[in-house]
Amino acid sequence: MAQITNFLHLHQFVGDLDCRTGASGSGILGVPKPIMVSVNRTFFRRALAVAAYLVVAASVSAQTTPEFADRFVAMTAVTGYEQRMAETLVDWLPFADRDRAGNVVAVIGSGSPVRLAVCPMDERGYIVGRILDDGFLTLRRVGGGGPLFDQGLEGHRVAVWTDGGPVPGVVSIPSTHLGRGRASQPDRPFDVDDAIIDVGADSAADVAALGVRVLDAVALAKRAHRYGESLLAGPEAGRRAGCAALARAASTVASGEVLGTVVIAFVVESYLRHSGLRVVARTHGPFSATWLIDYEVPDRALGEDFGGVERSRLPVRFEATPVETVDLVDADALSDRLIAWAGTQP
Repeated sequence: MAQITNFLHLHQFVGDLDCRTGASGSGILGVPKPIMVSVNRTFFRRALAVAAYLVVAASVSAQTTPEFADRFVAMTAVTGYEQRMAETLVDWLPFADRDRAGNVVAVIGSGSPVRLAVCPMDERGYIVGRILDDGFLTLRRVGGGGPLFDQGLEGHRVAVWTDGGPVPGVVSIPSTHLGRGRASQPDRPFDVDDAIIDVGADSAADVAALGVRVLDAVALAKRAHRYGESLLAGPEAGRRAGCAALARAASTVASGEVLGTVVIAFVVESYLRHSGLRVVARTHGPFSATWLIDYEVPDRALGEDFGGVERSRLPVRFEATPVETVDLVDADALSDRLIAWAGTQP
């Protein structure tokens, strides 16, 4: 609060200074006003920028793991389509940057040892496969999954992620009344081939007007759902809470001193070719130790550049469903372990 108060006072002072300096006459201490405006505005604008950064850093470091988790669970990042989530993370973590692969990476400290903590941003999902003449959409699976994963779609709300933003839609379900007693009604579980997306369009032209194109990403519409004392439900809740634990740890570590260098990475395409992790390794490795959070990458794909590897995966209920549930107490404990692992000193 003290930083915020000082920021507001400084902002008011700069405003007062602007009001006291005009186009002619003498300013404070008899200095001609044009000179006074130039010197003081430059100095105080820079001070204002520093104060603003401190306010952002303070607000980020004050975020708790559950608060981060609520925000992570509400985000969508179908594998190969992580750009929006990456941009949001850079806003949340001002000490981090995006690299050429699209990863969000923070390098904290210097010297040896160099260690890596990594959590994938991406999720399994879908892309638009076809746009039908009557305005409906079909889907194709991205990032794996299977029929059980597909069943989470049936009768649910979805978002189609276009260049202009999300377009809401719903997944239709077969009519049980019209299909009752008909031999043609498939006697098998729902899968992606049965999914028909309704975005409120009556024709392919209407779909185009919404900005929807073939290959746009599609995912369940998301929001954080808290229940019980400390439970959080949502698609990919386990992985999202793990990334939230890492984000909170990164915020804490960035405001202190660490042992050697700690590289914090939120990587892309974990469900495809691990290209994000490979770029991090080439750019910042080799590492003496690596901590993988909810990242199922084979040991043979890691090699010696990752040093000793530790793996963490938060326990979940109702895995791979729209109501996958994680206990935020476990997420908070993971964040504390990450902070201790970094060797942070206040």
